[in-house]
Amino acid sequence: MFSFTTTIKKFGEQGEKTGWTYIVVPETISKKLNPGVKKSYRVKGKLDEFPIEKVALIPMGGGDFILAINAAIRKATGKRYGSKLTVQLELDISPILAPLELLECLQDEPDALKYYNALPQGHRNYYTKWIQAAKTEPTKTKRIAVVIKTMALKMDFGTMLRFEREEKKKLEG
Repeated sequence: MFSFTTTIKKFGEQGEKTGWTYIVVPETISKKLNPGVKKSYRVKGKLDEFPIEKVALIPMGGGDFILAINAAIRKATGKRYGSKLTVQLELDISPILAPLELLECLQDEPDALKYYNALPQGHRNYYTKWIQAAKTEPTKTKRIAVVIKTMALKMDFGTMLRFEREEKKKLEG
C-alpha cells in the first residue's frame, strides 16, 4: 500500500471533466502501483479513513493520474475542494460483477443482451457501478429497467444518462 497526502482540486473548463473534484496521483506513486501501465486502472485503499475499492485512476499525461472525488466520497470524508486528504492506495484486481438481476433481465431481451455483450468490460462496468450505487431497491430496479431499455436502443452510458434526464424532464413538465 502506498501512502501520500494531497490537496483536493477541481477542474475548471476541461471538456468532459469540467467541474470534477479530484486528486492527483503523481507519477512516482502510479509507477509503483501499476508499473508500465499508462491507461486507466482500478485501485482500492483509504481516503483519510474512508475505504474505497474498484475506483478508477485516469491518466492525465506525463505519468500522472487523477482519482475523481465524487459527492459520496466528499460527504463521507467531510472534505471538499482545497482540503488536504491522506491517501492510501493499492492495485485492485478484483472483478466488477454485474448484478444478477441485470443479467436475468437481459436474458429476456436478446437485442439488449447482444449489445451488452459487445461492449468492452470497462464500459459494462459503468452500468454495473451505476446500478450498484442505488441507495434503495426501487431505485435499483428502475435503473435496471433503464439499462435494459437503452441497451435495446444501442445507447452508450453517457447517452443513456442524457436520455434518462430528458425522459425525467418530460414527465415532470
